[in-house]
This record gives sequence, structure tokens and C-alpha cells, in this order.
Amino acid sequence: MADKIRVKLVRSPIGTKQRVRETVKGLGLHKIGSESELERTPSVIGMINKLKHLVVEVKD
Repeated sequence: MADKIRVKLVRSPIGTKQRVRETVKGLGLHKIGSESELERTPSVIGMINKLKHLVVEVKD
């Protein structure tokens, strides 16, 4: 089974470029405080790195 990663949206994507907002949706995040659990793949890691100013990784 692949590793899972949990991300949480901590800052608003308002005022960012359309591509950034689409990446937030692609991660399954909607409102500030929303969390999403995803498989740890290179594409997901790349998306998170693009949004490192908006999201944090949740450690359990």
C-alpha cells in the first residue's frame, strides 16, 4: 500500500493566479481549514511544493 499524505489549506488562494487556484482544487481543498488525504506520488508532491505558501502537511 502506498503512503498517504494529509494536506491542509491554511491561507486563501484569493489574489493568486488561476493556475494556483486550479491546483488547490486538484488537491481536493476548498475552504481554509479543509484537509485532504492523498497518495504520496511525485505529481502530488509537486503540486504541494507549488502551494507551499498556502498549505501545510498535517502530521498525525
